[in-house]
Amino acid sequence: MNPHISLPRQNGGPSNFGGTTPSNRSEGLRMPRFFKRLFKFPQMDFEMAIWEMTSLIIAPKKVFRSIYYHLTDSTIETKNTWHRPDPSFTYLLSFFLLLTSLAWGLAYADGFSKTLRITLVFIFVHFLTMSLLVATAAYFLVGRLLGPGVPGLPGRRRQGLFTQPGEEEQLEFGYCFDVAIRAFVPIWVFLYVVQFLLMPLIASNFWVSLLFGNSLYLLAFGYYTVITFLGYNALPFLHHTELLLAPIAILTILWFASLFGLNLPKHLAPVLWAGAKLRKDV
Repeated sequence: MNPHISLPRQNGGPSNFGGTTPSNRSEGLRMPRFFKRLFKFPQMDFEMAIWEMTSLIIAPKKVFRSIYYHLTDSTIETKNTWHRPDPSFTYLLSFFLLLTSLAWGLAYADGFSKTLRITLVFIFVHFLTMSLLVATAAYFLVGRLLGPGVPGLPGRRRQGLFTQPGEEEQLEFGYCFDVAIRAFVPIWVFLYVVQFLLMPLIASNFWVSLLFGNSLYLLAFGYYTVITFLGYNALPFLHHTELLLAPIAILTILWFASLFGLNLPKHLAPVLWAGAKLRKDV
């Protein structure tokens, strides 16, 4: 299965965060379609969400390459938005985090209430809140610094939550959130799943354990950076998006420095940042 998403038209009608098209100017600030569909489960495309999660690990470029095309009722529909107003990906990853939090809680938490706290923190703080913060930062920084402007330099452009009639393409907050939650997938895979399974090995006092455990963090955050870059690089009106890869150099330096005695899994394991009392050390 290779899902397709539509290419927005240059001079189409008005659209907003969720891609709704108001019939007149007074209706330009409708509730985003993303929120309207929060509880409309039959309309959610969970099959595509699963495909995206798998591809984000195996071939992340495919996920954002497919943003240009989307088949609807066997015809191509154009929309003046890059954001997908489908909460299925958010729900699915939240469900996987629920399962992961139960595993961490049963292994380390001191009682059911602490396990419940870990679950809530994993989903609503680690995933949703952090993704919203990253999306907000990207919305204000990426659109302003990486849009077209001064020749040869990152430019500046105005951007907003809603696109007005006659305006050119601009960075949407909804799309920033799409990129942020998809970039969280490798964090979940390597630091919430793989790290949990290998915790008895990588938390030991051997240098090889330190090397492997710390490399998990380099791999997870390196993947996060690459997926973020691919997400914004897919937008044709952004320039100099290669600057978004700069954190990889910083991560590599920090990883190398940590090999001289700082065991990251012992200090940064997700369960340690859940604010719950543990019955044993990680």
